This record gives sequence, structure tokens and C-alpha cells, in this order.
Amino acid sequence: MHFTKMHGLGNDYLYVYGEVPENIEELSVKLSDRHFGAGSDGMIYISPSSVADFKMRIFNSDGSEAKMCGNGIRCVGKYVYDKGLTDKKEITVETLSGIKKLFLSVVYGKVNSVSVDMGKAESYDKKIIDVNGRKITVIPVSVGNPHAVTFVENAEAEPIFELGPIIEKDKNFKDGVNVEFVQVIDKNTLRMRVWERGSGVTLACGTGACACVVAAIKEKYVNEKEFVTVKLDGGNLKIKVDEKGFVTMEGPAKFVYEGETL
Repeated sequence: MHFTKMHGLGNDYLYVYGEVPENIEELSVKLSDRHFGAGSDGMIYISPSSVADFKMRIFNSDGSEAKMCGNGIRCVGKYVYDKGLTDKKEITVETLSGIKKLFLSVVYGKVNSVSVDMGKAESYDKKIIDVNGRKITVIPVSVGNPHAVTFVENAEAEPIFELGPIIEKDKNFKDGVNVEFVQVIDKNTLRMRVWERGSGVTLACGTGACACVVAAIKEKYVNEKEFVTVKLDGGNLKIKVDEKGFVTMEGPAKFVYEGETL
């Protein structure tokens, strides 16, 4: 099997063009292992679609399937254009959270960055979660997948390896949840660290960045209808949310290497 390793701000996946195999759960766990496999946050399969230009399916490093991945879908845009599967600079991608529209920024014949119309996000009433006696207030947000955003004084100091897995499995989120720890820098800048459902701590999460801006607007920490820079461990994303809750995400997509496995 041929695969291409790519990353968006260090959120790395193994990309395969073709149909998803029956043993995908086992395969994703095996190849994602950073010591005994290729090493990644999961696998993404790209295939033709009957309702869009392409279809993507996302499998986490624990074998579970995700509905959407913001960093992953940007890499899909680079993959299909740079490999000659399309010559269009505006494409649609079918995901489990709906069809997303991508706008490809091309420099010298290669995709450098991708802007994604992420659709409408929804925020919900705050929840208070007890984590080993500590009361943590989270704002649930849906960006086609579930997020729990908590605002903190210092994102670097938060014990996310301890808190993340507990909040992920909390009874308030029956299917699990991605957890974002967010520090407000100013009206146009946030610092975010993330515990991803099914993958653990990752260097970046595109949908998580969208969710934290939605939550920050709700709390009046940042400005609506303006691009907000979200600083992640792997780099920066730019997120804009309009007055109706529709989200635009801009960020890079990079190739790492090509590989083959038996």
C-alpha cells in the first residue's frame, strides 16, 4: 500500500487515495504508532465522490473514525491538486459532517495554503465538569464534530495530559469530545492547546481552532467578523466567524514523505 505522510501545523496523517479497507481500525492503529509504525495522528482516505469533487474519511490513531478534521482537509486539497487529480483551485470535499468548500492558494504550481468554508458552528450552554475535585467550566461547540472549550489563564501551564482524557470521556459527552485549553492574548489572538478525541495531545487541531474562536466570540473575548490568529503548538491558523456563525479557516498544508507498506 502506498501512502503519503502530510501535516497541517504538525497535525500529521497518512493519506491514501482509494477505498477504505475492511481492516482499517487495525491498520490505522498499527501505522500510526510512532515507534513501530510510520507515526501519525491517524489515517485519511481520499476517494471519488458522487456528491462532491472528492470524499475524505478520517481514522484516528486509536482506530476510531472522526467526522471532520480541519488540518486534514487542507492537506486533502494539496494532495489532489499537487498530484494532478484536479486542476481546479476551488473544490468540494464530502465529509461525515457535510460537504466543505476549499479554496487553494497555488504558488509555482503547488498548493501553499488552503482556505476552508467550514460551515456553520453551534455553541451551547456552559457545563461544569468535576475533574479530580477541580471544577472546570467548558463551552460545548459543534463544528461538525464535538468540542469542549475551556478558557485558562496560562495555556502552557495546564496539565492537559491529565485533564484531557477525563473531560473527553465525561458523561456530558456520550460520544466523547475534543478538548481545547484556550488563553486569550488580545481581541484578535488566542493561544490554544488541544486534547483530540481518539488521538490525545496533538500539535494542532483545525476544527478545535474554529471552536475556540466561536466560544471566544460568545464570551466577547475576540471580535466577530474579523480574522483571529489562533496560536497552536505547531503554528498559527487564521479563523473568522461571521454574525450567523459561519466559519472560515486559513492555514498551510505540507508534504512530509511518500512511503509504502506491506
